[in-house]
Amino acid sequence: MHKGFLLTAAILGALAVALGAFGAHGLKKIVPPETVTTFETGVRYQFYHVFALLAVAILFGSFPGKNLQYAGICFIVGIILFSGSLYVLTALQATKTVGLRGIGAITPIGGVFFIVGWIFLFLAILKKGSV
Repeated sequence: MHKGFLLTAAILGALAVALGAFGAHGLKKIVPPETVTTFETGVRYQFYHVFALLAVAILFGSFPGKNLQYAGICFIVGIILFSGSLYVLTALQATKTVGLRGIGAITPIGGVFFIVGWIFLFLAILKKGSV
């Protein structure tokens, strides 16, 4: 097992629950529904990739190597860039801040990290040998 990935997944999972609760209860009072949907997308993808990071950590005992490490790192970076940028966009909307809308360009970069993470996970398992 990879303890660092397990610890990071635990923290990011707790954060996802807290953010999800905020989105479900407090956020609806301060932003329009489409902004709540954006925020919920960030939380949902954070949760998906927390579980992916847990899988990477657990699989590390059976499939150790750089590809699995890269997968975990990509999932963490993806959460920060993809979900984080959606949280920032929501905060900008909530505070009526203008001029920083370009932060949305970061979201697809985070998505690419998610995709690359899944490819590294595939390669790590494939490299280990035949099924």
